[in-house]
Amino acid sequence: MPDRGGGPTGPRIRVGRPSRRARTLLMTLGVLAVLGMAFTMFAGFWTDWLWYRSVNYSSVFTTTLWTKIGLFSVFGLLMAVAVGFNVWLAHRLRPPLSAMSMEQQSLDRYRMGVAPYKKWLLLGITALVGLIAGASAAGQWRTWLMWVNGVPFGQKDPQFRLDVSFYAFDLPWYRFLLGFGFAAAILSLIAAALTHYLYGGLRVTSPGARATAAATGHLSVLLGIFVALKAVAYWLDRYGLAVKSSDFKATDNWTGLRYVDANAYLPAKTILFCIAVICAALFFATLWRRTWQLPVIGFGLMVLSAILIGGLYPAIVQKFQVQPNEQAKEAPYVNKNLKATREAYGIDDAQVTEYSGTGSTKDKTKLRDDVDSTASIRILDPNIVSPTFQQLQQIRNYYAFPTNLDVDRYSKDGKDQDTVIGLRELNLNGIPKNNWINDHFRYTHGYGVVAAKGTTADAEGRPVFTESDLPSKGDLGDYQQRVYYGEKTTTYSIVGGPQKEIDYSDDSGEKTTSYQGKSGVSLSSPVNRAAYALAFSEPQILYSGAIGEGSRILYNRTPKERVEAVAPWLTIDGDAYPAVVGNKIQWIVDAYTTTNGYPYASRTTLGDTTADSLTATNNSRAVVAQQNQVNYIRNSVKATIDAYTGEVKLYQWDTKDPVLKTWMKAFPGTVQSKSAISPDLMDHLRYPQDLFKVQRELLTRYHVKDAQTFLSGSEVWQVPDDPTNKSGNAVPPYYLSMKMPDQKAQAFSLTTTFTPNGRDNLSAFMSVDAEAGTSDYGKIRILKLPTSTTVNGPKQVQSQFNSEQDIAESIKLLKGGDSDIEYGNLLTVPLDGGLLYVEPVYVRGGGLKYPLLRKVLVTYGGNTAFEDTLDQALDKVFGTQDTGTSPPDDDTTTNPPPTSENPTVQGALEDAQKAFDAGQDALKKNDWEAYGKAQKDLEDALRRAEDAQNAADKKKPSGGGEASPSPSGSPSASRSPSSA
Repeated sequence: MPDRGGGPTGPRIRVGRPSRRARTLLMTLGVLAVLGMAFTMFAGFWTDWLWYRSVNYSSVFTTTLWTKIGLFSVFGLLMAVAVGFNVWLAHRLRPPLSAMSMEQQSLDRYRMGVAPYKKWLLLGITALVGLIAGASAAGQWRTWLMWVNGVPFGQKDPQFRLDVSFYAFDLPWYRFLLGFGFAAAILSLIAAALTHYLYGGLRVTSPGARATAAATGHLSVLLGIFVALKAVAYWLDRYGLAVKSSDFKATDNWTGLRYVDANAYLPAKTILFCIAVICAALFFATLWRRTWQLPVIGFGLMVLSAILIGGLYPAIVQKFQVQPNEQAKEAPYVNKNLKATREAYGIDDAQVTEYSGTGSTKDKTKLRDDVDSTASIRILDPNIVSPTFQQLQQIRNYYAFPTNLDVDRYSKDGKDQDTVIGLRELNLNGIPKNNWINDHFRYTHGYGVVAAKGTTADAEGRPVFTESDLPSKGDLGDYQQRVYYGEKTTTYSIVGGPQKEIDYSDDSGEKTTSYQGKSGVSLSSPVNRAAYALAFSEPQILYSGAIGEGSRILYNRTPKERVEAVAPWLTIDGDAYPAVVGNKIQWIVDAYTTTNGYPYASRTTLGDTTADSLTATNNSRAVVAQQNQVNYIRNSVKATIDAYTGEVKLYQWDTKDPVLKTWMKAFPGTVQSKSAISPDLMDHLRYPQDLFKVQRELLTRYHVKDAQTFLSGSEVWQVPDDPTNKSGNAVPPYYLSMKMPDQKAQAFSLTTTFTPNGRDNLSAFMSVDAEAGTSDYGKIRILKLPTSTTVNGPKQVQSQFNSEQDIAESIKLLKGGDSDIEYGNLLTVPLDGGLLYVEPVYVRGGGLKYPLLRKVLVTYGGNTAFEDTLDQALDKVFGTQDTGTSPPDDDTTTNPPPTSENPTVQGALEDAQKAFDAGQDALKKNDWEAYGKAQKDLEDALRRAEDAQNAADKKKPSGGGEASPSPSGSPSASRSPSSA
């Protein structure tokens, strides 16, 4: 053993090698560490592969994986070879060592230190830059697939006459290649210069020549390659002007050439391209001339030209040619932008019609009848009544409904009706005791659909359910009610094994079940269990006895997660909605293809454009975007997710979209044809909200087709803030069955309003036919209000509601105690030249934890009503109530019934008076249950009074005597409260 330390007389410390056992232990630990790291990397890959295979989209995984591997390998290798070759060449071209200067003597230490490790150092450097470059290139897999699979748009840009596909698919790839080339040239130049300096080819302080001839030639070639790439960049920049964004006049995201671009920047880029080519040739010429003089002069000329021609000259053109006569100069380019933007966002066929907005002078009875034929007014607000569904239909604490319910159409007796629908989904926060078995094995799914009529409420203001209870029953028939996949199902479950699941509970006790679907990944393999234990950081998956034969793990369970995973090239709509289709609960998800490379089309930011008062309070409704800034969008795919099996299906919806065709070439077999959509499913497809919000935002500026008007900004609109929400965000669009003035029948529509920029009066009303399968689906109609007169907008209508004294007093009464008022959706309906506004008013409090519909606000033509039911409010607004059988304001909750001389009628009216008083007492106490009972007693008493009066009238001889007055407030003389 060697001795260490101490002198001849000092202590001797014996230092030995580790024992064989210790060495074996260390080697074993090292091997285990390496294996552990390898398995950790393998687990993520393996679980992804298993999941994609379980949903039958393994081709998406393999195509994406091999594309990434290919890009990583090719570009990583190219970068490594480029840098490594130039380091090797610089070392090969090193000068022979001669008399050492002070500079070289100081560098000699580094050379000697590097010498034993030259090969390893070269391999390490090249491997590092290769890994970084490869990882960067792998992230461009979408760009590569779009370039290699791109199909033509069949449209040419107005400046260069190139197909739009060049800008959408080709130009991004060429820019990536150019960026990679610049990176390779710069890294190679730096590495070569350092190597030349280290081995004496470059000198900084030594006297004499600063560089050897070999170093000069080598570095000049690299600089020549860099300048040549700059020349290519100047050439591509010419085409990039067509998709360049800038702030300009009425839009912050103007895209395309303007006058200064076409007449200054475009020729400047061409001139700079030529100068850069010449400059690159001068650098290459140093291989023969061995002098830097000409290339340096050329490079200086290029820099100076870039400043003067590329910067100063366009500024002069803008200042002295454009600004003095801007509208005339810019008009041709604005027209190109208007046309391209309208085409790119699908708003080029929007139908704009002048609309007076002042209301009709026709007979009021006719107007009242027109309301029913014009719209099925939805007074049940899906964004408010979720707590009501929760309170009345939750049944068990471990169920919950989404914060915002959905609106769909279902047929009843051959007639479609707007329906508010939600699923009773699993709520883990409500289970009796949280532990790993309960959270992931026993409580695994929700149960059933709950649906209610959108156009009515019962006498107590509660929804009129068409599908309810547990298990759910009603109008929807038989269907698989278990919900294993939903918007609130954000954790994994392990099903199908020895552990039984809680299905639901009823009066007879708790029911159990075992998942029979084929969804999920089998955990029968120890390798799979180990991989998922590692992937989910849950070691119990590896050894738990609750997992056995048949156990399967379900994850990625929200509809948007699943569609985004199987189609990562799509942008997902923020609102997935459920429908009962073919005896199954299906989630329907709208998906978009987008690009930001449509020439001349202005860009928009999806996150900002689709934000409204609902996304502000419910982030799950925000759009999921791959690229947030886009200037082309199509609702090209309709996707469905089975709530029981999790099966994902993608259907081609826009059969003309070239972006979708490109992705279908890249991922063949993943998207089914449009003809595969069943008629049952077609009945529930609708126009998507996020696309509508993008289009309405663009239409605030691009509804005009005249460049002069666009530039003046006089016709700019804005989407008004939600008057019923204090968040300050835009009003959301509303689904509503209605007909526009040019339509013959009601159609399921998506609607919104516009106000002038900076003002609150109404400037336009917009709707789109949202009913899939019809010839008018997707047709945008805009009713443009006159600028010479003002029509109240949503905020003004809301202010009018709140400022009327009678309404204010009624609202104050409703707010008695600890109750609170919630305003529902303010619906706008065009009616005979005017605009009908309807807003439900909900009351929450007084011992109730959920909102109930108590009043309906209606206004038309300056007349306003605030009544218990929609029909009562409409009758009052249009003055069609029967004054002989109704109190003056048609509101039995605020006016006691009159008296009569007929004893039977008198007795019934006395009962009605008692019921009325009881209702008033209940109203003051916020006892809504007692109030509802009193209203029913009142209705019954008035009906008895009417029957008695009618019987007495029949006994009188014809024409003899004076008829007794008909009892006031008779339900037969007006619509009953339950018909709201």
